[in-house]
This record gives sequence, structure tokens and C-alpha cells, in this order.
Amino acid sequence: MFLYKLQNLVEAEIISRPSKLIKSPYVADIILINNEKQQQCLAHSASLGCCGLADKSASVLICKKEKKITGKTIPKNKAGLECEYTIYLSKREEKGYIEYIGIYPKLAEILVEQCIIKNLFSSLQNVKSFKKETVIKILDKVDSRFDFTGIDKDGIPFIMEVKNVPLADYEDITEKERIKIQDQFANREYTSKVAYFPDGYRKSSFEPVSERALKHINELSYISEESQKSVGKKIRCIMCYVIQRTDIDRFQPSIIDPYYRKAFINARNKGVEIITLVVKWNELGEAHFIKDNLPISI
Repeated sequence: MFLYKLQNLVEAEIISRPSKLIKSPYVADIILINNEKQQQCLAHSASLGCCGLADKSASVLICKKEKKITGKTIPKNKAGLECEYTIYLSKREEKGYIEYIGIYPKLAEILVEQCIIKNLFSSLQNVKSFKKETVIKILDKVDSRFDFTGIDKDGIPFIMEVKNVPLADYEDITEKERIKIQDQFANREYTSKVAYFPDGYRKSSFEPVSERALKHINELSYISEESQKSVGKKIRCIMCYVIQRTDIDRFQPSIIDPYYRKAFINARNKGVEIITLVVKWNELGEAHFIKDNLPISI
């Protein structure tokens, strides 16, 4: 089922991230592929390096940034430069297959909205109404902006938080462990990877990967548990993990972050619903719904 299309995509190779011109991890130097001039440009990388998917030598699909005409000068950085493009997809070739992976975080919210509109979620059919980015505050317990809120077909309110899941490997293990056994992956089926969340840079292994992600799932756990105690005031709390690749056969909360992993298990025990949405991108920038029930491993 068709979900969404990115317009005017072009392919590029990342030369350096951070950019050598702008010392920001959110900016990359790129060269446009199939461009006779071998033109070098600047591109915004919202997902940072994404564990190699948007780092040096990575092939990516990009779109030219739209310039909003407001009558004012477009703000630039201190060097007087601006990003001409935004990085949306990473092109990864492995074992004779090409996978286009959605790495721009906002894509996840766009895809979920389309699934709601097109009535594709098996556990959230015929939604009566919904809106995006709702701030919910409960004194000393909850203070966040959640991606979606709405009313389901039975008149029950729901809160949904969306997380993008671009990363996957044959096993969810640390980098040191991966180096020791990576030769074993050569004979594994291409589609036998595990998609995992979260992962990323942190100063210490004693810190969570994302304080924000941890806060969201803990708050949903609290709301879900409290709503089940209140007669006639049920609220459905949903975590939707958007896996924008198809070389996977399961999802799991990453072992890299034991804090989030514990919070994920607790959330399920407290009644938080989990949706594992799998989306396939192609070279034309078209996204298609595959499934919303990828198996979960704990």
C-alpha cells in the first residue's frame, strides 16, 4: 500500500560529516552523483551519522531545501553559508540487495499520519479524529508533547508517541562484540536482521541514549496504569516504532541501553500498546506500508 512520496530526490555521496566548512554534526559535505561538475554542496543531516548510514562514504538520497519567502533575508550561519539539501534516505548495498532506509526522523511521523488516514493500522481502525503534537501535563508526573492524540472507533481517547528506527544488524550487540563475530554474519539471510531502538552516542554507558525517549515511554506507562484504575476514563497509550527498512525479521529494545529496555518491558506490563510499523522505500522516493506487527524480541 502506497503511503508517501518524496519529490525530486537526487543521489549523493557524503564526503565529510561534520562538514569541513561548518563544524556542526548536523551538516555534511556531499557530492552529487551523476553530476558532471562533481559539485560539492552542504546537506542537513538531522539524524547525525546514524551509525554509518549518514557518515563519510555513505550513499544518500537528498532533496533540495525549500526556501520560505517571508520578505526577510534567509538566515545563514556565521560562515555565511547555508545547507542546500536535506538528507532523507540512506542507500545501502549488501549481499546483492539494495535497501533504501529512511533516516530523517520527521519521516516517521509523516508515515504514521498516512497510516491513520488510510486506515492501515490493524489495532487502530476507523479513527474518529486525531491531531498532532499535543502537550499533556500532569503535575509532577507528565510534561511532554506527544506526536498524536485522538479518539478511536469506540470513542476511547488515545495517545501515540512515534520513534524512528533506522538501525538494524544481524545481532543487537556492542561494537566490540560485533568485531569478534562479524565473520559469522556472512552466511546469514539478508532479511534476518533485528531492528533495534535506541542507539547513539552517549558519554557514559551509565547514561541512557536518549533522555527524551526514556521520558516519553515512562510517562505513557504512568498514564496507562492510572487510566486502568479509573472507571470510565480509559486512555489507550501507544508506542509506534517506525522501521523504515525491510531487511529485518524482528524488533527489540536495544541491549545497548538497559534503561530504555527496562522501561519498554515495564510499559508493556502497564498496558502500553506497541506497534512495529515496517515501511519500504524505493529509489523513486516512494514509501509503502508492509506490516504493523513485526515480532518483538525481549
